[in-house]
This record gives sequence, C-alpha cells and structure tokens, in this order.
Amino acid sequence: MEFSLLGPIAVTTGSGELSLGPAKRRSVLALLLLQPNTTVPLEQLIDSLWEEEPPEHARTVVQGHVSRLRATLAEGGAEAYGIELTTHGSAYLLRLPEELIDAHRFGELVALARPEAAPADAVPLLREALGLWRGPALTGTVTSPPFAAAAHALEERRLTAVEALGRAHGALGEHEQAAAILYSAAVNHPLREGLIAGLMRALFRTGRQSDALEWFHRTRRLLNEELGVDPGERLREAYEEILRAEAAGAGRQPSRPADATRGAGEGPAGQPSFHVKHGQGGRVPLQGGADAGDAVEAPAGEPAAGGVSGARGGTEGGSAAGDGSGRTGAAPRLLPRPPARFLAREEQLGALTEALTDRTTGESPLAVVAGPAGVGKTACAVQWAHLHADAFPDGQLFADLRGFGEGDEAAPAEILRDFLLALGTPPERVPGSAQAASALFRSLVADRRLLVVLDNARSSAQVRPLLPGGLHCATVVTSRSRLDGLVATDCARPVGLQALGHEEGAALLGAMLGPERVAEDPAAARELVDLCDGLPLALRAAAAQLTARPRWRLARLAAALRDERRRLALLSAEDTGMAAALRMSVARLSADDARLLSALATSADGHLNASVAAALAGYDPERTQDGLDRLAEMHLVDEEATDVYTISTLTQLFARDERGEGGKGRRSGAGEESGERG
Repeated sequence: MEFSLLGPIAVTTGSGELSLGPAKRRSVLALLLLQPNTTVPLEQLIDSLWEEEPPEHARTVVQGHVSRLRATLAEGGAEAYGIELTTHGSAYLLRLPEELIDAHRFGELVALARPEAAPADAVPLLREALGLWRGPALTGTVTSPPFAAAAHALEERRLTAVEALGRAHGALGEHEQAAAILYSAAVNHPLREGLIAGLMRALFRTGRQSDALEWFHRTRRLLNEELGVDPGERLREAYEEILRAEAAGAGRQPSRPADATRGAGEGPAGQPSFHVKHGQGGRVPLQGGADAGDAVEAPAGEPAAGGVSGARGGTEGGSAAGDGSGRTGAAPRLLPRPPARFLAREEQLGALTEALTDRTTGESPLAVVAGPAGVGKTACAVQWAHLHADAFPDGQLFADLRGFGEGDEAAPAEILRDFLLALGTPPERVPGSAQAASALFRSLVADRRLLVVLDNARSSAQVRPLLPGGLHCATVVTSRSRLDGLVATDCARPVGLQALGHEEGAALLGAMLGPERVAEDPAAARELVDLCDGLPLALRAAAAQLTARPRWRLARLAAALRDERRRLALLSAEDTGMAAALRMSVARLSADDARLLSALATSADGHLNASVAAALAGYDPERTQDGLDRLAEMHLVDEEATDVYTISTLTQLFARDERGEGGKGRRSGAGEESGERG
C-alpha cells in the first residue's frame, strides 16, 4: 500500500487505487499523512477543512470521514502493511511505516544526494525523487490556507531538488541537460532568483549567452513590476559572472554527451530561449528583446546567434589579452538572435549600410531607426547587425533602453555598467557615476571596431552617454520617436520604417503560415494586410490566431477583424499585441497631447488638417499645431504633406477605446520588449 501526496491524494494497493470519496475526506487523510505517527487534534482538522466559520455539526462530519477512511483502508488490507487509524480522545493517529508515503521517500532521496561532492551519484537519486511527483502537491484537498501552505512547502522542496539536479548535471559538464531541467521550472516560477541564476549559467555554458542574458533582463523587469525590487545577490552574481567570463574568453565549456536514458522526456536544451513568450522548442513568438513584429527563432538545440560558440565567436580582431590595448579575452557578442523570417526592408538595410560604413565624416557613424509601434524597428536593426557583424570583430553590444516599456526607462549608468563588464572591466573598477562610466567606455573602445545597438530609446538625452568614441565604432539606435536631437547634435542619419505593402504583408503571412494557405485566398490575405495597417506586429499576431486555428481560412479571420470592437483584442498573442504596444506610446504623452490624439480618433476617415484637428480638440491653432508636431514625432500620426495628417486605423481604435474608458491611459505590463519588437 502506498500513499501519495505529491500530486492527487491517492492510496494505491496491488489491486489498484482505493476510492477515497469527497474532497473533505481526502483532506482529512492528507492532514494525517502530513503528520504521520503523530496525534492530530480534532480541532486542527476542523480548522483546516473549513476556511469560513465551520458548521455546528463539524465534529460529526469529521468523525464520519475518519470512520469511512478507516473502513476504506481496512478493505485495502491496511493491517498487512502495519497501518492503523486510531482515535485518541479528541485526536486521531495514523500509524504506518513512513516509507509508504511518497513525500517521505522524496525527502530521503534528496537528503542522500550530494550534487557538488558526488554529482554522478546525485543525478539518479534526484531524478528518482522528482519522478515521484505526479502533479501539484495535495491536489484534491480543500482550498483552505493550511493546505495551501502545506502545498507551497512541498513545492519549495521540489524546486530545491530541481536546482540541485541542475547543479549536479553542471558539475558533470552536462550543461545541456541542466538547461533543459531548469527551463521548465523557471518558466513556471519566473521570480525564483536561484532557479533563474542556475539556468543562466547552464545556458551560458552551452554557448547560449544571449539567452542567458535575456533571462536576467526579463526577471529583472518582473521583479520590478510585480514586487518593486531589484535583482538579489544570486541573480546579479550570475549576470556579472557571465559578462566577466565572456570578456575573459571563458565562454562555452564542452558538454558531455547526453545519456539517452537519463535525458528521456527532457527535451533539447536548445529549447530554453526566453520568452515565454515565451512556445519553446526554438520558436519564441513576439519575444522581448526584439521589436514586436519579430518572432525570434532558431532551430531547437542550436546556439543562439551572438552566443559564445556562434560562428563569429572567439577572439578575432586582435582582442587577445595582453595586447597592450586594454582588451581582455574574447570580444563581447551581446546581440539577440537574428529575427525570424525577416522579409523585405532592403532599402532600409541599404540605408543603414551607407550610414554606418561612412568613414569620410571623421566621426563615429550613428543611425536612428524610427517608426511607429509594431513596424519592426528592432528586427531591422538586429538583422543588419548580424549581417555585418564581421565588420566589427572587436564585438557587438546590445542594450534595451526600455524607453517605451512598462516601468522606468533604463538609466545610462546601468547600461554602461553592463557594457564595461562585457568589455572585461573588473566590477570594482566600474565607476559609479554615469559621466565617469561614459568616459571610461569611450576610452576603452576608442581604437576598436565595435558595433553598439541601442534599442527602444525614449530620448536623445538617454542615448548620448552610451555613444562610443572612435572612428571605427558604429551605433544603431531604435526608437518610436524621431530623436531629432541626435540628428542635430550628433549627426545621426535617420532611417525611417513604414508599414508593409500588400505584397510584402502577404509574403510575411505566407512565411508564418505556409505559402499554400495564403495562396488559397489572396484577396483575403490583402484584406488582412489592410486590417493590420501593414504592421508586422499585427500581421504576426493575426498569423498566430490562424496558426492556433488550422481549420480557419484567411477569410474567416478577416471577417472577424472587420468588427472594430474586436480587432485590437484579436491582434494580440498572450501579453503581446498592438493594444499593448500603443498603450506604451500613449503612456509617454502629456495629458494635452493624449487628449488631442483622442480627439483625432473621432475623425471619420483618419485624414485631417490642423484646422479640423483644432475643431475636434477644442484647442487654439498654435496649441494644436504644436501637439500635431509632437504626435508626428512619436509616429502616432503621419504628416503626409504640409498640413495633411493621417492617423492609422489601429491607432484610432485604440484611442477611441481609451476615450471610452475615460482616458485613463491604462498600462498593460507589456512594453517595447513584448509589444513592438518587429
């Protein structure tokens, strides 16, 4: 006879599982099993079974459940196993060999495992222990605080065992297995810093540096948004350890071949690729770290681009330690993965090449990729960076400035610290002030051929301290704002992105869904492009809807999207979508400009001039013109010609929705990272 607490409450004998009856009866058994061979007072049982005030007949109810449990155990042959349920005054005692309880066996196996001292022995012990789990602990009991606390305690023990198993595999050099084991637990427990730290180290040691760093930044954002705290010591240590190791050339360590029997059911370690956005298995739709129009994808099991073992990894470009230039170790490769199924944008890529390879100005080249939410700014910048990485052998740096994300934008000192650590600066030598850190950064890279990608900038002032010095460095900045200040003071070359045309949009749908599905109804594909305003983010969200519904034809989704009340909701994928992206843009507006945008949304066809806008908003002409200029700078309206403005349909729908909600400017928790990476 065996008793299960690690999953649904159950009692199993050689002839099958015993019928335990309703939830309260299972709960009585669970409480007795949690305290085996110990008397449990009747009052404790009553307090645990009823969250509210217990009924007058509670004692009778508990006594009845104990009586039925005693009979059920007897029918299952409890006596032969040395099991006895007895009454002691106003308390009950379940006497049994504790090894019959799965939670007890789990604890013993975990206690025997020594992941650091004897990892080869610890792996099978911990795997056997974790194999005892059949689901969330104490499933089937009542939902009262005592049972919730007991289930939480058991879950904490399970997670501790998962972390120990990851360490054991790591000690054996089996980093792929460690990453696969830690990944699932990290997705379900995204605020458990020790777990995330272990996953980061495992990913880094398999050559997946970009994934490891993305996990840090995602966890940092979650901690800030949900708890209002910064990463703790363990998480920060893992992050800095990875940056230092990369700078010192201590990236990927060879992994031992996976044991085929040991790894069964774990999945390839190539799967842990952050976002949770994070369907895994190599595909991470609309993930943070790339403009929301980009799904970032790599074949499962292959190192992400930019990882230490990537095609451009190593120490090329004269970055070996001791060359007298202040350089230490391998060049940093911090780029996110290349965008998945990147299409078109040849003109913009060419403009970036012209801007960033021009050495005739005597200055460090700087380009600003600007455009509306969801148009694919990060995708374009990252695609160019990967295509031209060989031109920057001393490294590629990447930072998300969080200018249009949930919460505060990234402080320059924070980004500079990460850059300096990646370049090999010891932590104790990183200056505390942004001004000093900026000067050290420019000095370190003055003679290097280095590419810097600054994603999701809010303002020119946020960018300037992060610009490298030296003629051979180049910088790409992406923003929803035009960043005219950088154009004026730093000779930045603007590269604008517009919505996709019908052919390009249909090609993107074909790349996402398969060309055959789009070819079935080209007219519906064109209509979908129109309904999505030609924005890659919206088209990818539409494709996600169709992927989840393989029997739907394109025309069916187009019909659903014609309903303007549902369109923004349908153009979302989990916490990512056009509404989330637009919300972050509107949240950065002043109250006056937000009211102006709301007024413009009432325009019948989205075309208007300053006089019409002033009439709709009730503003004077000068105030209206200034507001229109700021909205155009933020790409929330488009100035097609002198005094001819347009507002896209999706922006209209969002602004109308905000107006209907009283203009509260609701924030969704999805920022530039998850809302506009395409």
